[in-house]
Amino acid sequence: MIQIKRLAVGFLAVLVVFAMGVPIHTARAADLTSETDTLTTITASTAANHTISFVTPTGVANGETITLTFASGFTLTSITEDDTDISGSTFGELTTAADCSGSENASVGVSGQVITFTLCSGDGASFAASETVTIEIGTNATASGTGSNQITNPTAGTHAIDIGGTQTDSGALAVAIIADDSVAVTAQVDPSITFSISDTTIGFGDLTTANARFATGDTNGSDTDSAAAHTMAISTNANNGYAITYNGATLTSGSNTIDVASITNDADGTPGTEEFGMGFSTDGDATIATGYDHNATPANRDWAFVDSTTTTVVSETGPTATETISAFYLANIAGNTEAGNYSTSITYIATATF
Repeated sequence: MIQIKRLAVGFLAVLVVFAMGVPIHTARAADLTSETDTLTTITASTAANHTISFVTPTGVANGETITLTFASGFTLTSITEDDTDISGSTFGELTTAADCSGSENASVGVSGQVITFTLCSGDGASFAASETVTIEIGTNATASGTGSNQITNPTAGTHAIDIGGTQTDSGALAVAIIADDSVAVTAQVDPSITFSISDTTIGFGDLTTANARFATGDTNGSDTDSAAAHTMAISTNANNGYAITYNGATLTSGSNTIDVASITNDADGTPGTEEFGMGFSTDGDATIATGYDHNATPANRDWAFVDSTTTTVVSETGPTATETISAFYLANIAGNTEAGNYSTSITYIATATF
């Protein structure tokens, strides 16, 4: 009997050793990959939108849940279903509701620090293996309702967000919250204005009663109004634009003068009468003063001159890149206009209003 007991004990020991040596296999979840959370601001205690993205190696089956667990310090109390969107890179945007009683693809619930997305059973939503899932939280959620609330950031530091649920895979990410994420940048643009006159010596040549004469840059003058006598170029960054004024006497020879012109809608005034006037055109959008419009249509041209009085001829109400003003000069004489060498000096001033 003693031997039999020993055999029984030895057999039991062998069984125990054998059982301990058998490997036990259990299912193991995969890790989510490429987890990111992009916030609209990482400033402490400030409301922010979140765009959370991850790749699910196994996928998320219909009926399973995805949870986002925010570290304590994040404030989610105002977040509702309308403040969230969820989509898959293959499936596309999911329709959402507060629960799965309807036909929406997913329900969204918020409890404490956890947001739970449930892919409603029978409503068709699922994410395939290796699909990228994107979740938007805040005012950036616009697909199924319009978001109006945001998550308030915690105090400065590193804070975790866990991604889990009944889905097979899980993961986590972290965001850095700082005291202030904005950098104040200053710069100064100095006020500027440039002004130039292409030619400061122009002339009519010989004036005649037979026809009008037009000044030219070579001082010989012309019977045709075919080209500007000179141009003026101006640019400025002044908020309120600029004005170009002139001041000068009419054509004068000793004590004799040629009358100033005030001509409207006429290409050459009235030959045979004394007239001295100017007209202007622009290649930009400056305003030509009334009475000085050298219109593209000759019959609509205006000519004027104000003797010895500062007068505005061109103006602009805002900043302008380089604009070119073309200046034209007209002279007519009468049969009794006194002989002589007539001349004048006209001063142009460009003034910016900053």
